[in-house]
Amino acid sequence: MHVGNVRTGLYAWLFARKHGGSFVLRIEDTDKEREVEGAVGHIMECLKWLGIEWDESIDSGGPYEPYIQSERLPIYRKYAKQLLEAGFAYPDPYTETDVDEFRKQAESEKRPFLFREYRPDLIQEWNGKSPLRFKTPIIKRYEWEDAVLGKLSAGEEALDDFILLKGDGYPTYNFAHVVDDIEMKITHVMRGQEFVSSTPKFLSLYDALDQRPPIFATLPPILGEGGNKKLSKRDNAKDILEYRKEGYLPEAMVNFLALLGWHPSGNKEVLTIEELIREFELERVQKGGAQFDEEKLRHLNREHMRMLSDTSFMKAVGISGKDPRLLRTIPVLRERAYTLREAQEMLDGELGGLFGSLNLDAGQLTAKGSKAGTIDHLEAFKGLLESLHEDIEAEEAKTALMPYADSIPKEEGGRGAALWTLRYALLGQERSPDPFTLIHILGRDESLTRLQSSLDILSI
Repeated sequence: MHVGNVRTGLYAWLFARKHGGSFVLRIEDTDKEREVEGAVGHIMECLKWLGIEWDESIDSGGPYEPYIQSERLPIYRKYAKQLLEAGFAYPDPYTETDVDEFRKQAESEKRPFLFREYRPDLIQEWNGKSPLRFKTPIIKRYEWEDAVLGKLSAGEEALDDFILLKGDGYPTYNFAHVVDDIEMKITHVMRGQEFVSSTPKFLSLYDALDQRPPIFATLPPILGEGGNKKLSKRDNAKDILEYRKEGYLPEAMVNFLALLGWHPSGNKEVLTIEELIREFELERVQKGGAQFDEEKLRHLNREHMRMLSDTSFMKAVGISGKDPRLLRTIPVLRERAYTLREAQEMLDGELGGLFGSLNLDAGQLTAKGSKAGTIDHLEAFKGLLESLHEDIEAEEAKTALMPYADSIPKEEGGRGAALWTLRYALLGQERSPDPFTLIHILGRDESLTRLQSSLDILSI
């Protein structure tokens, strides 16, 4: 499910929750040639992951079921007959070849092709099997108020006789969604800017049915990283569930999508779902495009990861067990990881040595100084640690050990050489958190054991 479609659903859901309305998930499956197996389940999985729960749909039912268009064919047929009886519909007598010829004629005359200019003089009785077209009642300029864009209008060229029912008995989108919105008493419709040009056709159909249209809210496009064009699959736009695989929290994704074209009343950007519902108003949806910025998504995800309780964080990352070192590792993961996947990779990679045996290399231990100097560092740190308590905080360890590191002359490698030795002896990695954090996580006794192991390696 593309992020643009998800954002549209999110805005509608936030608006419904803010105003005590109902969020309807309707499945539009009338184009059988484009139907993709499993698509409905995928859409529902995407929304459920984000916490966008619907009030009416195919699984939960509701007062206007069925909520899948292919099961509503008698309803569309009823409305089609209503239009026929009122003189606002007619059977299409032309073949595809005929229509192609009409289109070529319009092109050769350098004018737009409008089917209404080729209406048959004699309207045949509909046999229920041929395509049925809408007969636009009045060719006029339409004006309407959009909840986001304000006053909009379109001229006569936007109106045409479009297909209502196809030869297979299925309705077109242009017909079905209008009928469904009427039947289901939809009050607000949110959609992309690509539907603006079709709105006069919809309004003409509402007029023919003598029905009041819902309020339309046209949402801004989501632009690619460069900000020059609409985000698309060609720009490596991902399915929303790809972000779940990459370790993004649903709360962070909702927060990010909400800010793609809308802004809260204040300057706060890290918002919970409850805050988004409380803040959301269509008046603060922007008219211009919103640029997709994955770095901002990463930032918001880290902030939402930091908001998790330790228990929730461990569950999200997949940490299990009662080793106290796991709990003491969580602040490091919160600080350094931007996604759950990165946190998992850190535990399996550079932090993996915290929970298992080390395979130390003597050459790495002495990489910043001589063997004798390295032994001196290890002995000194070991002696200082022995005077401390088991559950030592990182700042306490730093206060106790840093003076020694600062005392090392520059010609002997200085503070960096001493701290490198300490850090490598504790974790066996070239990259890792600072040694004082490692001591806090490991505890005094395990830290002493590891320093002694390094001394044993160097004594061989």
